[in-house]
Amino acid sequence: MPADRTPMPVVFRRCNPAVPPASDLMAALLAEYDVIAGRALSGGPSATPADFSPPGGAYLIGFAESGEAACGGGIKALGDGVAEIKRFYVVPAFRGQGLARALLEALEAEARRLGHRTVRLDATTPTWPMYLSAGYREVSDYNGNPHATVWGEKDLI
Repeated sequence: MPADRTPMPVVFRRCNPAVPPASDLMAALLAEYDVIAGRALSGGPSATPADFSPPGGAYLIGFAESGEAACGGGIKALGDGVAEIKRFYVVPAFRGQGLARALLEALEAEARRLGHRTVRLDATTPTWPMYLSAGYREVSDYNGNPHATVWGEKDLI
C-alpha cells in the first residue's frame, strides 16, 4: 500500500469465534490454505473457538461500512503474558486496501487489553515483510507448525 493512502475504514468488534461470521472467516482461511498447498492441510497447532475465548483470548472482526465482515483474526493465550495471533485473514475482495496492517494493530491492542506483554505468530515467507515492518523479530519455531516458514515475536510494552 502506498504511504499516502489511508486504509479502508473498518470497525473492529470482538465476536464469538464459534459462529458466523467468525467461523465463516476461519473456514475460508483454511480452504485458501488447502488450495495454496494443493491438498488438505492438517497437523498444525490448535486454533479453536475455545482458544479465542476469554479470559485470555479473543476473536476480532473488521466490519466494512457496508456491514460485511472484511477481515478477522484471533488472540490465543500461551501463558506467562504471551499470546499468539492466529487465523489472520483478509477477505479477498477487501485485499490491497490496508486491512492487514489495520487488523494486526487491532489484534495487538486487544492483546494488550487482555494483559499480554508479548505476541507471537507464525507466518509464511511472502507475508513476513509486513510483520517485520510492524516491529516483529524473527524467533525460532515455538509451536511446531509444519505449514509455517517463519516465526515472529513482538513486545507490546
